[in-house]
Amino acid sequence: MSQAVSLQSSLIKTSLFSSMVAGVLALLLFMGISLYQTMQVQDQLMNEIADMLLISDVTASSEQQVDKLSDEFDIQYQLKDQQQVLTESKDFHLEQQPSKLKNNVSEGYDFIWQEQQLWRMYKAEDAELNMSVLVLQPLGERFKDLAQNVMGYALVLVLLWLTQWLILHFAVKRQFKVIHQLSKNIAEKNADDLTPIQQQVPELQELQPMVWQLNQLLQRLNQSLVAEQRFTADASHELRSPLSAIQMRLQVLKRKYPDLNQDLVSIQNDVSRGTQVLENLLLLARLDPANTHQLPKAEIDLGLVVNDVIQALQPFATEKNIQIQTQLSPNLPILANEKLIFSCMRNLMDNAIRYVGQNGQVFINVQQRHQKLTMTIEDDGQGVTEEVLQRLGERFYRALGTKTQGSGLGLSICQKIIELHAAEMHFSQSNYGGLKVELQFPLNVQR
Repeated sequence: MSQAVSLQSSLIKTSLFSSMVAGVLALLLFMGISLYQTMQVQDQLMNEIADMLLISDVTASSEQQVDKLSDEFDIQYQLKDQQQVLTESKDFHLEQQPSKLKNNVSEGYDFIWQEQQLWRMYKAEDAELNMSVLVLQPLGERFKDLAQNVMGYALVLVLLWLTQWLILHFAVKRQFKVIHQLSKNIAEKNADDLTPIQQQVPELQELQPMVWQLNQLLQRLNQSLVAEQRFTADASHELRSPLSAIQMRLQVLKRKYPDLNQDLVSIQNDVSRGTQVLENLLLLARLDPANTHQLPKAEIDLGLVVNDVIQALQPFATEKNIQIQTQLSPNLPILANEKLIFSCMRNLMDNAIRYVGQNGQVFINVQQRHQKLTMTIEDDGQGVTEEVLQRLGERFYRALGTKTQGSGLGLSICQKIIELHAAEMHFSQSNYGGLKVELQFPLNVQR
């Protein structure tokens, strides 16, 4: 099964990633433009310094201005005639370079490598005065301010991204409230409420097709359930009436033809079994574990229900000389539907009486264990194999070799009833030799 992907996280990541890509591109563009402008401004400054040095009437004030610019922008210069150096900055280092750099460099801008760094060089000449000026500046000095500006811009971008992440997180989460509410509305739907789903305001256009399709599905499902309920009611009436009529006719025939009594009793048992199967099927169809919160419940004493069931089944136990031993703790109430619990207990005890055999024993125990009300029903019959234990509770399943009549629906009905009460049912081998059924009811069942 593939891993689920969060649409909310994907939207936030996609939006933030797009913003980061745009920010990085803007940063690169800013760096390119700033680099170009810095080079232009600094080259212009070197040009102005060279022009000031080539003026024939260099004054002390102009020379002082040149020195000030030189110190401020880390610019070095050298002014000379053909052979003699007329003036130069105090930190001028070009004389340490090969002679071809001093005398044969071309006029204009160029780059040179010295002192383990790249320098920008500008050379200007005055043919009339027979003088030349050489101006140098390390490129690293030019990029200091640029680097600071870029770092400042990058810091602003990071702060903007963090702000955008927070805004996206809350904005997208708020928009997804509509989807969460829609999911809640869908989860609340059940067989008793198949009304159309309504979107919360504001309605999202993207969800409207899905909501429309869901409402169409609910409508079709409602039509199917109505048809099923009608069929169940009709089938119940149409099947019960003939079976009841057959039972009445058999009673008449038994009195009219005593010599056929044995055959008629056999037929009557088959009809009774068919009636029981019908009632079990109808009950099984009505039980829906999803409706546990809508099931009417009341506080009942499980021990009293067990006593009522034993009293109802006592004639069958007496007929087979079966002893029913009980150990019931008093005053252990649970929140449950009494009719369904009675039906569940009757099915379980009826099974025990049916399968325990002649002169057998059935043991019933009800007590509290670890915040749960536990009930066990055991018998000293032949028991079942592990393979059969795994399949108990399946519809229409009956163990091979079973001679006792049954429909295979009793334990399925019990399983459904147990699920409706948020309880558990387990099957195991009894220490008495037969089958052990253990029911565990939570003491804090909610209405």
